[in-house]
Amino acid sequence: MVNIGLIGAGRIARVHANTIAGNPDARIVAIADPYQPAAKEIAERFGASVFSDAQDLFALDNLDAVVICSPTPQHPQHVVAAAQAGLPALCEKPVALSYEAAVKLENDLNGLNPKVMLGFNRRFDPSFARIKKLVEAGEIGQVEQVTITSRDPEPPSAEYVASSGGIFKDMTIHDFDMARFFLGDIVEVFTYGQNFDPSIKAANDFDAAMILLRNAAGVVATIINSRHCAPGYDQRLEVFGADGVLNADNVRATTVQVAKKEFSASKEPYLNFFLERYTQAYTNELNTFLTAISKGETPTPGISDGIKALQIAEAAEESAKTGKSIKLS
Repeated sequence: MVNIGLIGAGRIARVHANTIAGNPDARIVAIADPYQPAAKEIAERFGASVFSDAQDLFALDNLDAVVICSPTPQHPQHVVAAAQAGLPALCEKPVALSYEAAVKLENDLNGLNPKVMLGFNRRFDPSFARIKKLVEAGEIGQVEQVTITSRDPEPPSAEYVASSGGIFKDMTIHDFDMARFFLGDIVEVFTYGQNFDPSIKAANDFDAAMILLRNAAGVVATIINSRHCAPGYDQRLEVFGADGVLNADNVRATTVQVAKKEFSASKEPYLNFFLERYTQAYTNELNTFLTAISKGETPTPGISDGIKALQIAEAAEESAKTGKSIKLS
């Protein structure tokens, strides 16, 4: 049984808490969050200890690992604290609020033998993972183009946007990692940012974007983002190769289609949000993390993946604001 400490008690922490609760080989034994009502609510469900300061959690002698769901600016200090305590950590994305802070984190971890996994859960989605295996098996030959569609059902609040780090670090960061999952390192970024929501524009952010990424071999990924989508949570992936094409479509509650005099092939809306759409991905992510712990291995994706995704995110933002293509070193 792996004893896990949960840092943070917000929305994403609740997702991880439910995932841990569903795993027979893990349990939450402690939760730390300055906002005690939220922490106590989760702790009472699992019989866990509660702390207001994460440092008190790290001092426990019955922990085997931690899951870091604190606000993004606190991720680096909690990752370092976990490494200093000799605890493997699953840290939510992004690994830091800026590329510079992420590089500093990597330097701060030197000599600590950290075992850190980044929360890029979409790598573990069954459909996306299946496409990855087919690509690696040569099923469609040389990959030439990747198209990633990611649209949220509705925009976040203006208050959230103001502290989120912006669409590219908060939302598109998953898509940047997915592009790297298939293309490897990215060498050039071009972004066209869009503003349709006045409140998001007032926060100096974009609510939609089209992004082109290129690797050194000339393979291009297109990322399509929007903060709103009337039919629901729009999550699709296409990988086009010399010998074929692989597609992962949206997930719905059922596969039922309705045909009537007024319309044909009507389907149910897409699943409402990431909580429903990526439930299995979170489960698979945790299983991968626990397996790495049991074998004493460093799990992937790791710190370097988080750093490279942040580098792309900042290049995408610069491109959107300047209208220029940005080359990465």
